Amino acid sequence: MATGCSTGCARRPRPFPRGFAAAVLLAGTLLAGGCASAVSVERVDHVTLHRQLTSNVLSAHALSDPTHNVLRRWSLADRFLAQPENAIADLRAVVAQGHGGADEIFALAEMSFLHAEEQGGRPYYLASALYAYAFLFPGGMDQPPSPYDPRFRLATDLYNRGLTSGLATEDRAGIAIKEARHPLPFGELDVAFDPQELVWGGRQLTGFFPVAELEVHGLDARYRQPGIGAPLAAGTTQGTLAKGFQVAPRVKTPVTALLRVPDPRRQLSEGHVRARLELYPSSDTDTVLIDRQPVPLEVEYTSTLAYMLDGMPVWEFEFGGFLRGGLLDKMPSRLVALEPYRSGRIPVVFVHGTASSPVRWAEMLNDLRSDPRIRDHFQFWFFSYETGNPVPYSALLLRDALQEAVATLDPSGREPALHEMVVIGHSQGGLLTKMAAVDTGPRLWNAAFRKPPDQLQLDRDTRDLLTRALFVKPVPSVRRLVFIATPHGGSYVAGNRISQLVASLVRLPGRLLSVSLEIGRLDDASTALAGQTGFGSVHAMTPGSLLVQTLARTPIAAGVKAHSIIAVRGDGPVETGDDGVVEYKSAHIDGVDSEYVVRSGHSTQSDPRTIEEVRRILLLHWDESCTKRNACGSLGPGAPRVASRTR
Repeated sequence: MATGCSTGCARRPRPFPRGFAAAVLLAGTLLAGGCASAVSVERVDHVTLHRQLTSNVLSAHALSDPTHNVLRRWSLADRFLAQPENAIADLRAVVAQGHGGADEIFALAEMSFLHAEEQGGRPYYLASALYAYAFLFPGGMDQPPSPYDPRFRLATDLYNRGLTSGLATEDRAGIAIKEARHPLPFGELDVAFDPQELVWGGRQLTGFFPVAELEVHGLDARYRQPGIGAPLAAGTTQGTLAKGFQVAPRVKTPVTALLRVPDPRRQLSEGHVRARLELYPSSDTDTVLIDRQPVPLEVEYTSTLAYMLDGMPVWEFEFGGFLRGGLLDKMPSRLVALEPYRSGRIPVVFVHGTASSPVRWAEMLNDLRSDPRIRDHFQFWFFSYETGNPVPYSALLLRDALQEAVATLDPSGREPALHEMVVIGHSQGGLLTKMAAVDTGPRLWNAAFRKPPDQLQLDRDTRDLLTRALFVKPVPSVRRLVFIATPHGGSYVAGNRISQLVASLVRLPGRLLSVSLEIGRLDDASTALAGQTGFGSVHAMTPGSLLVQTLARTPIAAGVKAHSIIAVRGDGPVETGDDGVVEYKSAHIDGVDSEYVVRSGHSTQSDPRTIEEVRRILLLHWDESCTKRNACGSLGPGAPRVASRTR
């Protein structure tokens, strides 16, 4: 009997393919264990993203992602953690054997710097700088890095910081700028240096101090030019003194040290590196040529200025200069600069106010000098004087200093920029400034005396001094004036009892004391000053004094431009306002080319709005001056000053 399955009977199940049961078992195991892919993503905010992208040895004391990738590629990550010197040596061997490129060289720069920070010291700082230089300037062996590569700026900073730390003196108090031989982790570095590079405008640069690491207090803005090289502040030895003018004795000037390495990748592979140390004062150049390409130098303007001013006895000088009329008599010159005279740059002369000093111009100097249009076309001079002395006498000293400086610096009259001088005065300094550009004729003399000079019973030296101080002629080289919070009509503060009491404490220098005694012996028929007990600046700036009345009526010399910057506190009407020391109606004079009112107190020379107005005036002055002299170049930030050294 046949057997079979009729319709509807269940069919025999087919066997599973080979391995199917095992796959099902594995899938079940994975699902039961809750295991997912080891790769995942997480969205982060912008700050976190930027922190991750820019984390490196300088920002986080940790290696950057590109360097981590290199270490992983060459199986050196764990070795660097345990034996950093061996890992660095192994990676260097890879490069020396021709198996590595720009990625490995950059990694060596960052690894060397991190190890230098932790324990490697000077040899590894210098090695980091050399590797960074080789990454940035490969010569003909490779293409230079893209400026969009974040390693480009990091390598520049590693070079700058590595060079700064690698050339530090033994006591870490400065930088050694000299020929030397230094040990490297893999060999030696021979540094050549030409001592002639220390010569700076008749002086010798000395005392090099790293300023990039300084934190600055007391200045609102910090300016630096990013670029290549170790930014330093340099002092100077005393040079030949020009009559009426000198570089400030304790000046600190921004300079940049550059270590130039020919064919860096080949030399690093060989182990014995020869390089040349070069020194660039910022007053001379801001750009160098490397591999025939212009490269900006790293310059620290603000920190150098702050380093120079740090620790100065400002209050002693300012109040001592007010009370002691002969305080500065032994100074070689009352007119000082921050750098030697540079041909083609117009002098801007700052004249401070009462109980003040050139330090009070620091904020304005810091802002103005940061502008390459101004930095490349102007130079800054500072006039110091004992602010308690009679105003006409201080103004005479200013005129004498300016004329002596011009005669010394340009005896043949071939420096047209020197004869386009701008003088900027604050408060009492504004009165001195005006007296550098007026022709008073006999006005001042007649206001003080009722007889001509030759009819007064005075000593010859006294008569000569009074004549020179009161018969004022404009300084021919002064072409523009800027008055800042200047009491042309006097200061209401000068007239109060406390100010008069303080003024009575002023000790005139011996020369002026004898003059005042002689004037005191004259009768009413000879002088309007008979019986006057005070001759100092406070008396002269009292509203209604003979000086301010006469000077206010004296016009500025023809051909000289003038500008007023007037401070007024609060938000009330300008015409009835004041700055706490000078009223608007006293600071306002007719006939100026512009008047700008700043809502601030009397010390407005540090106010950003005042500084911007001065910037505007200087740029206007350059435009008009160079047009007149047919010497206009680019006033934009281009046209870098490139050093001629191209080794």
